Order: sequence, then C-alpha cells, then structure tokens
Amino acid sequence: MSTPAVTTVVITDTNVLINFLHIGQLALLGELSAYRFQLPTEVLQEFTDPGQKASVDNAIAVGQLDLLVIDELDALALFGDLRDLMGRGEAACLALAATVGCHIASDEKKRFRRKAIELIGEARILGTEDLLLEAIRYGHITVAQADGYKVVLAENRYTMPFASFAERL
Repeated sequence: MSTPAVTTVVITDTNVLINFLHIGQLALLGELSAYRFQLPTEVLQEFTDPGQKASVDNAIAVGQLDLLVIDELDALALFGDLRDLMGRGEAACLALAATVGCHIASDEKKRFRRKAIELIGEARILGTEDLLLEAIRYGHITVAQADGYKVVLAENRYTMPFASFAERL
C-alpha cells in the first residue's frame, strides 16, 4: 500500500511507548512514515525500568523517535498550568501539542482526555489501537498480529473495547 506524503507530528506519552514496548514493537512507530513521533524530556524521565529506558534511548539514537525540550514561552506557561492537573509527562505532551498544533499519542482517560479534547480536539488524539490500525492499513502488520498484541496488552492491564482489529477496519 502507498504511504501518505504528509508527515503528521505526534507528541508521544509514556503509556503509548510502554504499550509498544510490551508487544516488542517500538520500532513499528518508526515505520509509520505518515507520522513523526516525538517525546518531551519529561516523558523520557518517567521511565523507571532500565530496560525500557534503554529501548527508548535506542529508538531515539536510531531516529525512530525524536526527543524534545520545552523551550517556547507559551508552551512553558501552559506546561506550568497543566502540571497542577496531571503528571509531568502528560502535561508536557499536551502543552506541546496545544501550542505547536500537532497530534498527541496517549491512552490516558478521564481528566487528561477531557483537557486534551478541550485544548486540541478529539481528532488529534491517537491511542495505541489507532496506531496499530495504521500499521495494519499500511501493511506493516496483519490483523492476526495486531490481535495477538491486543492479548499481550490485556495481560499488561491495557484492554481495548473490541474483540478483533478486523472489526475496526
């Protein structure tokens, strides 16, 4: 299948990265050429497992992920406001997505999701399942592989509200 020429920047939260680490597919993010995945340093600092941190560091080193520093005044101000409502990684992701105008990859619910919808709109929020669907659509993985990943993620306390990715295509 062809890949779109436009690249969408996606600020990526810790939970999505951990989900892709659980299924051993962090490199898959780098294969989704329609997207450019970036993470703020605050997200990198949230990794406490040395193996997971090493995997993310490697993905940055080989260009599958980009590391960002919040250095624009409007993003810093919003980050400061959001830190009172949520964790540092989530606040950094949302501040960047809102001020730069890009998408966000996060599986957070409740307060974070409500605030994200308010600031950037629901259409710019991608979850793990959305990214796996994109990987299926562009031929990087099969529905059967994605369904297998869904089982592994459920074993790691991330459940999806459907039986098979075939239902979502």
